[in-house]
Amino acid sequence: MTVISTILLISGLIFFTGGSVGILRFPDFYARLHPAGKLDTMGLFMTLSGMAVYVLSDFTVSALLTALKIMLIVVFIFITSPTATHAIADAGMRAGLWPWARTREEEK
Repeated sequence: MTVISTILLISGLIFFTGGSVGILRFPDFYARLHPAGKLDTMGLFMTLSGMAVYVLSDFTVSALLTALKIMLIVVFIFITSPTATHAIADAGMRAGLWPWARTREEEK
């Protein structure tokens, strides 16, 4: 159980790192929202799943309830994160923020 938990935690760290790099490297607001929404959600899923598996290694009723609570947090994040990302993108559009377009000078 500890090995599975460690693999899930490291996978979550990799997703968080990829999301951070994407936020720093992508050219505009909308492109940066993609790694912020997708990779951070998956990183959180992997990390919290690893924590739930680790808690379940001590198989008691309280550990089962704690793991259930952690997985309920994951479900809540899976529901709210895409909704929040969409709301942020909609607010950017309403504020007049247009997507990045490559100019002819950048193509050279």
